[in-house]
Amino acid sequence: MRTFDFAPLYRSTVGFDQIADMMDRVLTNDHAQNTYPPYNIEKTDDDAYRISIAVAGFSDQDLSVEVREKALIVSGRKADEESSRSYLHRGIATRAFERRFHLADHVVVTGASHADGMLHIDLQREVPEALKPRQIEISGGTKSIGKDVVDAKSVN
Repeated sequence: MRTFDFAPLYRSTVGFDQIADMMDRVLTNDHAQNTYPPYNIEKTDDDAYRISIAVAGFSDQDLSVEVREKALIVSGRKADEESSRSYLHRGIATRAFERRFHLADHVVVTGASHADGMLHIDLQREVPEALKPRQIEISGGTKSIGKDVVDAKSVN
């Protein structure tokens, strides 16, 4: 595996430590990560997103959605089934899982719904007014001395 030195990034930027930390986390994660359960991330509006996770076989009580320390944590744990069942083929995986999604600044979870074997989690980016771009008006070029405006024609 390659290692990257992010020292040049740290010395040429101010306040972007989170980006470098995120890249460190991505590069150090095991590339053979578990892919269960499958999920989609879609952009539903300019500042709105939806995460859809396939959770066939899980009920609402078996699922947990939690936001902790800028991370969305989705977990599922199936209640113990009756041991009297005998399967000839078991293709629906209902094993326990935990999925983590790192949330960007100002992204909040607005709701979650579970229908037709899919868990949908809606997210919204809410940028505070102080951080939104604003246009600065540029004033004209007339100069004033004290209270009077000096006009070159009136002096003669």
